[in-house]
Amino acid sequence: MTQVIVVPTQGTAISLGAQGLPLREYLLVGISAAVVTFLLTGVVRLLAIRFGAVAWPRGRDVHVTPTPRWGGLAIFAGILGGVAVAAQLPALRLAFLYSSEVVWAIVAAALLVVVGALDDRYELDAFTKLAGQITAAGLLVLKGGIQWSTFWVPWGGGPGHIGFPVSLSSEQSALITVLLTVALVNGMNFVDGLDGLAAGLGCIAATATCLFSLGLLYDNGNDPNAYSPALIAALLAGGCFGFLPHNFNPARLFMGDSGSMLIGVMLAAATITASGRITRFDGKDAVGLMTPLIVLAAVVFVPLLDLLMAVVRRTRAGTSPFSPDKMHLHHRLLEIGHSQRRAVLLAYLWSGVLAFGAVALSVSNNTALVLWGVGFMLLFAMLATAVPRLRTPGRVKTR
Repeated sequence: MTQVIVVPTQGTAISLGAQGLPLREYLLVGISAAVVTFLLTGVVRLLAIRFGAVAWPRGRDVHVTPTPRWGGLAIFAGILGGVAVAAQLPALRLAFLYSSEVVWAIVAAALLVVVGALDDRYELDAFTKLAGQITAAGLLVLKGGIQWSTFWVPWGGGPGHIGFPVSLSSEQSALITVLLTVALVNGMNFVDGLDGLAAGLGCIAATATCLFSLGLLYDNGNDPNAYSPALIAALLAGGCFGFLPHNFNPARLFMGDSGSMLIGVMLAAATITASGRITRFDGKDAVGLMTPLIVLAAVVFVPLLDLLMAVVRRTRAGTSPFSPDKMHLHHRLLEIGHSQRRAVLLAYLWSGVLAFGAVALSVSNNTALVLWGVGFMLLFAMLATAVPRLRTPGRVKTR
């Protein structure tokens, strides 16, 4: 079946096959963002040194040499480069014509890049950064129309159905969107403690979100109204991938708050817009019903878990939830004997197994096989994480 899409602003008709997803266009946009980011990172590094945006080693830090920040500026420049390419492609141009979600996601990201860049240079207080995060989330809701509008209740639903969808009011949707966005922004900020960690997790999460969004695009019959989630995710994945060669241990440039907050808000925009395109709320397979929500949770599992643990830990200690410490997940991996690179790769492994496992559940017809595969990989991840603890007592690790 062929679907004819009429573009009102141009008066032309573009024929899109229901199964002819613009996969090459999304790939081209991601590669473009990666190339621009990679090429501009060196320039941004020189600017950071010139203007004094340098991370000097502190007691809670892992790095021991002064390292420039502002890597988020390079990632954002790469994302803008990807947007410029997408706007020239006939298929992906529809994402801008049918929705303002991509544009306002970029605007919200730009705001947090500015706030983060100022913090990287002048050390802003926590409440100023929180105000910027809430403002960015507000732009997503009020201007971009990006809201989590439907929640799935996993019980009831009547004969032959497992659970049922509940439509949220505009106030509830706005509140949930703001809370989720702020949580994601701070979650990515909290895990940005090892070379390449935040960039790698951002790339994994964005890639998984893009794949999941392409599945939703297929379910929606290649409707241009559903182009936005995959495009936002592809832009972010490309930017993070292009930054990794400069940021992996030993890092020549840190992304800083300008980068971690950028990743958080773009992930929030991608996952929330994807949630609005979920159409599979009925059926007899409980796993099939749960997989869309599992995907959205899995892609942000590591940063949100670290954020939750940090808030509980600091609150119990009688300190502010925003006060820094050296007890994040990546710090604990170092404490039990992993090197920086190994700790980062382990975090990649855990995040990748959860995120891509959830995506596989959402697209595979063989649920049992996927669950066995995910279970095996989780067992492997647990063993790899515990290896230093299994070493012979008294053995001294040399460097």
